[in-house]
Amino acid sequence: MRTFLAWCGALGTALWLTGCGAAAPRFTSIDREPLPSRDPGTHQLSGIASYYAHEFDGRRTANGETYDMHAMTAAHRTLPFNTTVKVTHLQSGESVVVRINDRGPFKDDRVIDLSLEAAKRIGLIANGTGPVRLDVLELGAPGKPANQ
Repeated sequence: MRTFLAWCGALGTALWLTGCGAAAPRFTSIDREPLPSRDPGTHQLSGIASYYAHEFDGRRTANGETYDMHAMTAAHRTLPFNTTVKVTHLQSGESVVVRINDRGPFKDDRVIDLSLEAAKRIGLIANGTGPVRLDVLELGAPGKPANQ
């Protein structure tokens, strides 16, 4: 019995230590909204966009690139890396084309996190978030980042 209890204690400690070393996501949300449905005929998504900037500038993105807040890039939960997407801000009518190079957003009902530059160009900075429509222009191929 002592051997069994010692084994359980060692296993529990090992599992606890493994969890301590895991990297936390940039954003967390306990009540995650379901991902928006994607119409395969039109390749459109809609929802709320946000942006990320200074805190993440220079850090690695999910595809291994270095995040540049002045580049025309974005984070999306499921679209393949190197996918190009036209993002239209539904309130301003402005649109930009971005390349998916990161994963996210992981907060609320947001469908995309734009780079600072992309958010500036469509007028998203003042409110921090806004309603957008995403039009997938070209699905990316897995592999190396487009800029390498």
